[in-house]
Amino acid sequence: MLLVAAVALWGAGVLHFHLSGIAGGLLLLCWSALSVGLLLALAGASQRWQGRLGLAFMLGLLALGIGWNQITPAQDRAWADDVARRLQVRSFDGRHVVLDNVRNFTWRSEQDYDIAWEQRRYDLDQLRSADVLLSYWMGPVIAHTLVSFGFADGRQLVFSLEIRKEQGESFDALAGFFRRYEMTLVAADERDIVATRTNARGEEVYLYRVSGLRGKALRDLFVAYLRKAQELDRQPAFYNSLTSNCTTIVWALARSINADLPLDWRLLASGYLAGYLQQLGALAPGHEQAELQQRGRITQRARADGGSTLFSQRIRQGVPGIDQGETDE
Repeated sequence: MLLVAAVALWGAGVLHFHLSGIAGGLLLLCWSALSVGLLLALAGASQRWQGRLGLAFMLGLLALGIGWNQITPAQDRAWADDVARRLQVRSFDGRHVVLDNVRNFTWRSEQDYDIAWEQRRYDLDQLRSADVLLSYWMGPVIAHTLVSFGFADGRQLVFSLEIRKEQGESFDALAGFFRRYEMTLVAADERDIVATRTNARGEEVYLYRVSGLRGKALRDLFVAYLRKAQELDRQPAFYNSLTSNCTTIVWALARSINADLPLDWRLLASGYLAGYLQQLGALAPGHEQAELQQRGRITQRARADGGSTLFSQRIRQGVPGIDQGETDE
């Protein structure tokens, strides 16, 4: 019965998120009635009705499966401005990389912004650090995860795996289970992608320095993001709230470098990801979790700065594990 109930809910989700209008409503009603009828028959052990309803249920499931396989991701929809362009690796020789479509918007509000897409060049020998940022937008359990790479010249480049919204579309976590959104990898300046969350959206953002990530390991993580960008540029893919979200993708990229990383429930309850990272010894040693969180809360510093050229330095003031010489103005 549990399996039937799970399949019934999946089918209802497919119909709800991919069909609309009267026809969609009728199909959803029929599927729901059929599912409830079969569950009641199974509970009542009526073999006569079990067989008939079971056959109808299987035929309906077959039709749903065929329709599900016809749902394919695309690159050519009417995308929202902030995800309108795909990150592209223009060239990469193993050390020097040229990236097209690095986002550097200026945000005054979620609806009022200046559009700017840039080409940027980076020398991976100049990589110096990686920071994890957690942006809380729906309570303490769920946070959006971003990774910011620091270079010797003071520049920061942030990678963020996001849904590729269409114009006028908003995110629904439940719809994310049903191939409703394509995903995209955004590379952006911190004054864009961090400030829009703290300043324009009013989200709470925390920054944590990843401890001990240097040299080849740091470079390999950066290159893993480049490969993900190339993959999504070649072939679009769907976002999935469970298996291909902003946190699980970070874990998958890191695991491609260190296969011993353990699975953990906090990869799904991403609001608690910092605790997982601390348990792995990946954050600044010698600090309790509460201190890391309190000193890593950058929200007020970001709002006070407003997106100046010193934004990246100012938001890192007092963050454990960061040499405060890095934050001097």
